[in-house]
Amino acid sequence: MALPRSYEAFKRSYSQIWQAYDRLGGLLHEAGPLDEKSRELVKLGISIGAKLEGAVHSHTARALKAGATADEIRHVILLGLTTVGFPSMMAALTWVEDVLKKASPRAKRGGR
Repeated sequence: MALPRSYEAFKRSYSQIWQAYDRLGGLLHEAGPLDEKSRELVKLGISIGAKLEGAVHSHTARALKAGATADEIRHVILLGLTTVGFPSMMAALTWVEDVLKKASPRAKRGGR
C-alpha cells in the first residue's frame, strides 16, 4: 500500500526516525496473540475514536487485505456509536464506504 506524499517526504527527510518508527510498529504488531485481521480491526477502531480519516481509510484497506469482510468492518463502525457519538460514527462510516466502493467485488460481498 502506497503511503501518502507527506509520509513519503517525511520518510526521505528523516529516514532514521522513519526506520525506528516503522520498526516499532512492526514490533507492536507481533507483540501479542492477535492475528493480522484482528489487529487491523482494532487499529480501525482506534482510528475511528481518534477521528483520523486517513487512518480509517488505511486500516479499512488493510483489514480487507487481511481477510475482513465489509460487514465486519461496518460492525466496527457501528460499535463506535455509543462511544464516539452519532456524528463521528457517521463520518467514519462515510470514510469506510470510500474504501469499500473502490474494493474488489469479493471484499464488498455481504455488504450494501
